[in-house]
Amino acid sequence: MFDALLAPGAIGPLEPANRVVLPAMDMNHCHDGVITDREIDHYRARAAGGAALVITGSGAVAYPVGAASRRQPGLSDDRFVPGLARLAEAVHDAGSLLCVQLTHHGKTARVDIAEGRPVLVPSEPVGRADMSALRDCTPDEIMRLAATTGGRYPTYREATDDDLAEVVERFASAAARVRAAGADAVEVHASHGYVISTFLSPADNRRTDRWGGSLENRARLAVEVIRAVKAAVGPELAVIVRVAGREIPDPRDVRGEGTPGLGAAGSWGIEEAVTAAGLFADAGADAIHVTGWGRNSFSNFTDGPLPDAVGAYRDDARAVKAGVGVPVIAVGRLLPETAEEMVAGGGCDFVAMGRQLLADPDLVAKLRAGRRREVRPCINCYVCVEQNFYDESPRCAVNPALSHEERAVMPPALHPRHVVVVGGGPAGMEVARVAAGRGHRVTLLEAGSRLGGTAWFSQLTTPANGPFVDWQAGELSRLGVDVRLGHDATPGGIAALRPDVVVVATGARRGRPDLPGAHLPHVWTGDDLRAALSGSAARTGSAPAAGHRPGRRVAGAGGIRGAATAGLLRAARVLHLVDDASRVRALSRLWLPLGRRVVVLGGGLVGLELAELLAERRRSVTVLEPGPAAGLPMAAPRRWTAVRRAGEHGVEIVRGARVRWITPTHVVYEVAGEERRAPADSVVVASEVRAAAPLAGQLRARGLEVVVVGDAGEVGYIEGAVHSAWRAARAI
Repeated sequence: MFDALLAPGAIGPLEPANRVVLPAMDMNHCHDGVITDREIDHYRARAAGGAALVITGSGAVAYPVGAASRRQPGLSDDRFVPGLARLAEAVHDAGSLLCVQLTHHGKTARVDIAEGRPVLVPSEPVGRADMSALRDCTPDEIMRLAATTGGRYPTYREATDDDLAEVVERFASAAARVRAAGADAVEVHASHGYVISTFLSPADNRRTDRWGGSLENRARLAVEVIRAVKAAVGPELAVIVRVAGREIPDPRDVRGEGTPGLGAAGSWGIEEAVTAAGLFADAGADAIHVTGWGRNSFSNFTDGPLPDAVGAYRDDARAVKAGVGVPVIAVGRLLPETAEEMVAGGGCDFVAMGRQLLADPDLVAKLRAGRRREVRPCINCYVCVEQNFYDESPRCAVNPALSHEERAVMPPALHPRHVVVVGGGPAGMEVARVAAGRGHRVTLLEAGSRLGGTAWFSQLTTPANGPFVDWQAGELSRLGVDVRLGHDATPGGIAALRPDVVVVATGARRGRPDLPGAHLPHVWTGDDLRAALSGSAARTGSAPAAGHRPGRRVAGAGGIRGAATAGLLRAARVLHLVDDASRVRALSRLWLPLGRRVVVLGGGLVGLELAELLAERRRSVTVLEPGPAAGLPMAAPRRWTAVRRAGEHGVEIVRGARVRWITPTHVVYEVAGEERRAPADSVVVASEVRAAAPLAGQLRARGLEVVVVGDAGEVGYIEGAVHSAWRAARAI
């Protein structure tokens, strides 16, 4: 039940139908600041899905000056009004209210940097942010980042009184255009390092004039903007102010000097945020939207503004609500249950659910209809926001229709067919789901005892993957897919089912490197480890090394004899202790079949996440990555955090490492021609992942129509699996 979340509310003159807000997320569908049909389609879909208030991505009040992109909404000229009016009409027709965000990007104005204009700041920045995370970007990613500013570095202009008077006027005139377009609200952005927030923050504002020093002085620009905007929109439109409850210092700045610009100390905090929120309400704000901001996007973007912790800013929202008399909007990875609890408990009045509504635009409608289990969950992978770093439009790992809303409605099958899907991982389940939804008869064959494949196991390192696997399985049940577990699919057996088309979704092959010692008993493949921890099967593929004596203690079993290890696994399966991923994750803190010193071969997505999991369980971990960058192909913001957190847990990441051989006690490798040795009680192979679908050829030889999806065709993990399956199912 979501009674509090679905109850109507009030923000100034507005009466939203429920408490769910779509927060501003830059979709980058505009053309030179003009709203396009694709931009309208995106917001219309979320409005039609039940979000009561839809907030646009950041609109540039002085466009192109102070803009971050030529693809964001422009608000500085009357030529932008017709597009805004079309957007307002579409959102209203879908049953929602439209809010347009007003922004001057200040020091983050990439258009200014690219076009050689100094960016507007309260004070010249001191020091430089730590950019070391960029070493784990590919050359292509570096070039794409650089292209957003034309390869230029920023220059700075300390704002004068005249500059600030113009800023205030620009916000007011932009708000007047929003009113003329027929929108319902405006949101003044006073956070995330944009110009207003840099005046608020003592880490950025070192002025001694009337714009700096005391909080009242640092808040002066925000207060004057709010008053001017309120006067421009009148009593008919609501004015929302978005402010950080706190700024999160760069965790890599450990000097503790409080260097302005780096934010080790002296940053904006909750006490000042509460006081400032009161000033904003007095100036005319009808609601306060409490966010958070990590001061170094290349280090702690996943702390803010897009946190990976559920309910990351709930305490900040509660503190602001206790200090102001206007409604408070909370944000920060809010799942429906968390959001309901916060609203019902009085911690906030509204909740902003961004990435959740990208993954499923119909979230609110499904909650209202009592269909919570049908809500497609966000897996918190940061694939969406990564594209904003490159000035591109977001995409979603689990919702292929994002940015292409016209494809969201699947055409019904004109000639229903019998579709046999081999493999019950994310790719197999997605193609089965979509094909069944279009009206095909679907039979899914899975060799294991559960659905999910490697994605089920990935919950151990990435818990957010679990709800998505559960959602897919639930959809198959709802749609009547014939799921056959424990079914070893053979060409003859498949042919006997008389399929019209067979979809092979058997996943990638995970092997061993062609190295001396790769088959020693303390060397584990990913499949070996998955089998041991998930209880799916006995360990396979590890042949005893020459000279290995039976019964010898194997360091790779963490000091436990192999027979005892096998006995523990059998007992765990009998007691069903390995049926639930969260239970396996908890039990892994007590026991793992690995020694104390672990070497992980491969520092990509899988290797890096596994290394952090092992380090949390008191293993000494060395990651040997042959390439120059770690964490690929993880989305960049998540990758930067994963590398940092692995280091904080004591993981040693060696890039450019060429492994030569494995001994019973060490892994021998080279870096730049220098031979090194890493102590190893256990070795885990997190590389050697290859697409392979031999079954497809065997089936084609029988004259069957065959489609290959997911990692069986091309290794792409959950995003690649879902997108390839979705495309295939549309074409059947």
